Amino acid sequence: MRVVSLVPSLTEAVAVTLPGVLVGATDWCTHPADLDVTRIGGTKNPDTERIRALAPDLVIANEEENRAPDLDALRAAGLSVLVTEVRRVPQAFAELERVLRACGARGRPGWLAEAEEAWAALPRPEGRTTAVVPIWRRPWMVLGRDTFAGDVLARLGVDHLYTGHPERYPRIPLEELRAAAPDLVVLPDEPYRFTADDGPEAFPGLPCALVSGRHLTWYGPSLREAPRMLAEALRAARR
Repeated sequence: MRVVSLVPSLTEAVAVTLPGVLVGATDWCTHPADLDVTRIGGTKNPDTERIRALAPDLVIANEEENRAPDLDALRAAGLSVLVTEVRRVPQAFAELERVLRACGARGRPGWLAEAEEAWAALPRPEGRTTAVVPIWRRPWMVLGRDTFAGDVLARLGVDHLYTGHPERYPRIPLEELRAAAPDLVVLPDEPYRFTADDGPEAFPGLPCALVSGRHLTWYGPSLREAPRMLAEALRAARR
């Protein structure tokens, strides 16, 4: 198999499970750290001609992360494109198995079974915490309805306040985010790279949890440690 991945989390999943199968990945595909494949641009602006030149048997993509016109162009060029849809944690396990099988895996990899077990073993949260979860600033954007990250947090006892918003990633003025008076602000390091010096200062008086975007939004091998790592970051912020 020759596979091109347009999704960082799927890139990691395939590279770890089927070494040598990937021939192309996006500039944002940072895991594994030693990945040595042709880079084909970003998730939103892949170089379709470069992808076609790689002559892949399969291109793997995601309905949210990649743009339909790019995927249509690849199909028009005669390439096979597999598109995932992941809005819930259980769905991630099913879609990962589908992708890996399409890429040539003959069985479920150990890391996938471990990840599913880690999420199944989550204890029932002791009480619920409300949060706002910015994913961008200038303008401020937050998690809205029907997102994978929102489901991840809900399983950890955190209910984000815009889960009922009609948009999935709404733009909300900072004043409104503050006025919502959440128990917690969750600041991931991607897509916007929030840090201790860039983000918390916008929410004076509110506890802020700085979390790994890879653990919050990626579905791949990182799902094994995501429950523990996220729970620790959330717990530390609430102390």
